[in-house]
Amino acid sequence: MLRALTLRRSLPSLHPHPHPHHHLKALTPTPTTTIPKHPLNPTSARPFSTSKASDAELRKYLGYAALFVFCGAATYYSFPFSENAKHKKAQIFRYAPLPEDLHTVSNWSGTHEVQTRVFHQPENLQQLENVVKEANEKKTRIRPVGSGLSPNGIGLSRAGMVNLALMDRILEVDKEKKTVRVEAGIRVQQLVDGIKDSGLTLQNFASIREQQIGGIVQVGAHGTGARLPPIDEQVISMKLVTPAKGTIEVSKEKHPELFYLARCGLGALGVVAEVTIQCVERQELVEHTTVSNMKEVKKNHKKSLSDNKHVKYLYIPYTDTVVVVTCNPVSKWKGPPKFKPKYSQNEAIQHARDLYRESLQKYRKIKNESPDNDEPDINELSFTELRDKLLALDPLNKDHVIKVNQAEAEFWKKSEGFRVGWSDEILGFDCGGQQWVSETCFPAGTLAKPSMKDLEFIEELKQLIEKEEIPAPAPIEQRWSGRSKSAMSPASSLEEDDIFSWVGIIMYLPTTDPRQRKEITEEFFHYRHRTQAQLWDQYSAYEHWAKIEVPKDKEELAALQARLRKRFPVDAYNKARRELDPNRILSNNKLEKLFP
Repeated sequence: MLRALTLRRSLPSLHPHPHPHHHLKALTPTPTTTIPKHPLNPTSARPFSTSKASDAELRKYLGYAALFVFCGAATYYSFPFSENAKHKKAQIFRYAPLPEDLHTVSNWSGTHEVQTRVFHQPENLQQLENVVKEANEKKTRIRPVGSGLSPNGIGLSRAGMVNLALMDRILEVDKEKKTVRVEAGIRVQQLVDGIKDSGLTLQNFASIREQQIGGIVQVGAHGTGARLPPIDEQVISMKLVTPAKGTIEVSKEKHPELFYLARCGLGALGVVAEVTIQCVERQELVEHTTVSNMKEVKKNHKKSLSDNKHVKYLYIPYTDTVVVVTCNPVSKWKGPPKFKPKYSQNEAIQHARDLYRESLQKYRKIKNESPDNDEPDINELSFTELRDKLLALDPLNKDHVIKVNQAEAEFWKKSEGFRVGWSDEILGFDCGGQQWVSETCFPAGTLAKPSMKDLEFIEELKQLIEKEEIPAPAPIEQRWSGRSKSAMSPASSLEEDDIFSWVGIIMYLPTTDPRQRKEITEEFFHYRHRTQAQLWDQYSAYEHWAKIEVPKDKEELAALQARLRKRFPVDAYNKARRELDPNRILSNNKLEKLFP
């Protein structure tokens, strides 16, 4: 039987995974869950079978309702009418008991969450087909959701969701053609581990490995390398389970127009059940990290893009520091480079430790706080963990953030050197803890003739940050990709030689304090809005689908809809949605607003 998942309710816990785009649970005190790898005990969802039990259940909920009303009224009259009062009233409601079958599903950063009673986890294709067919007949939504890593919660829906975590098998490996066919619920790391004995791996990777393959393809994720396209371009065929037309296979040969729409289809043209991916031979890479400045980067930029298989720049706001990270295959003739680092890891991080001790004393003195005996040993923390703790002391104080950024610049200067490993080990990036992210993609010329617009964008962005005195933490991350033939990809182009730059700005959410998180969120959206107003139209920049946020203001929403129509084949996309999903069961409020 199909297991319709009832997720166990538990208080959230921190998970030290390194990314945005990653897998922490929400930091709010409401009962929360992330997408599990395996089903929970199905008996937890079993209904009561006797009238006595039903009466008891009814009395319990009536009691809850009375308690809820009492607490709400008591809170309302206990606090003055102020922003602080509104915040405290909201917190009481979040602590109110929830029905047993109502569950909170959060994305990794805790920036978006929904409560739902419908969460399906089919175990095979037939069960998935049954779920989609039944939902279509009843006209009930089952939005496809992957690992919940997207910063904007694009896969979430209060009305209901379907997750393929239990459909995670490798179905076929063709060593000769270097292809692999998998169920779409398999995670990237699981896939890479499963095909390495065949001598294969993926062409490129995003910053992390926890995404489900269906999810990473549908939002147009990318790695870095001007010769390498976004990850959707690695897909050579897909099996879609559609509400109106059943299960269909799409590829360049079968339904090519739909194939190029659905490869980056945002989960709205069908539930991606199976994916066939073009792989490459597994190889070791040499990662080289150097610290430079803008003048040198501009001088060497064309060579950096053309000579390196993978390259990214990390900019430190309020400094001229640019961290350049390149990755290339180990030379068959020379082997890995022989290199002895000038500084140990301890020496590289020491400046940040000293700053934390100094800042901690300062802020404790200001707040008249005594030392916390539960404070972890900072010598055990990684740099990204230490950066989170530093920022948490005063995340919106520009001068404090500048000091943290300077400590980061010092860390990178003492971390220069080489690292050797397999591509799936090397191409990841420890992005730190929970955060808000806005990432844009824009054309940057061709590999033979870069336009240099990518570096102009960064120079203007840094000037904007300094002029507006934005407390912008590090890093601003810049990567590149080739074009994609998927119509809905932000890097979509008909010109084979076109290259695109991807730039991500962030603000960390290093605290559990709801008020502080709210203030950081407001500052981040000011940062994003100023960047949008000054840069996006000028550089033809469009947001990554996993980061795009829907504005609440009607005029801003209308402007966003008009921008999307300029860049993407919205009419063709909506036509395909009407044909494949006429009842919009695979949609959610975000998609309905983006593509009305």
